[in-house]
Amino acid sequence: MENIIKDLNTFLSNLNVFYRKLQNYHWNVIGKDFFVFHSKLEEYYDTINEQIDEIAEHILMINGQPLGTMKDYLENTSIQEAKNEKVKDNEVFETIIKDYGQLLENVTHIKKEADEQTDYLTSALMDSYISDYTKILWMLKQMMQV
Repeated sequence: MENIIKDLNTFLSNLNVFYRKLQNYHWNVIGKDFFVFHSKLEEYYDTINEQIDEIAEHILMINGQPLGTMKDYLENTSIQEAKNEKVKDNEVFETIIKDYGQLLENVTHIKKEADEQTDYLTSALMDSYISDYTKILWMLKQMMQV
């Protein structure tokens, strides 16, 4: 169970850094489709914020301790922070496709490990994330085909 908790904390770190990144992009995105992208980014970071709470509480449910400081998150993330600068909409979405891909890798790995350790509660939770991230990635890639 120790490895699952560690991997969940890595995932939690990625979610927290990604949340900040999405909010930064929400504030700084520019382009002809600003209104659409501004709203979509808010939708994404609101969802990620809910996932942060769900994962932290899940870690507690399985007798772990969730990481809780920005220092911890930055030391354990594989997602790069956004810069404090204006960014074009296509750059934003190219970057978040990569980041959602990283989150999908995280949850797929956690699911496999949870299944091996018969931690079906964690495994079932990861199923919903796998489905959500796969759909988001498909939609973002469709948008980038334009």
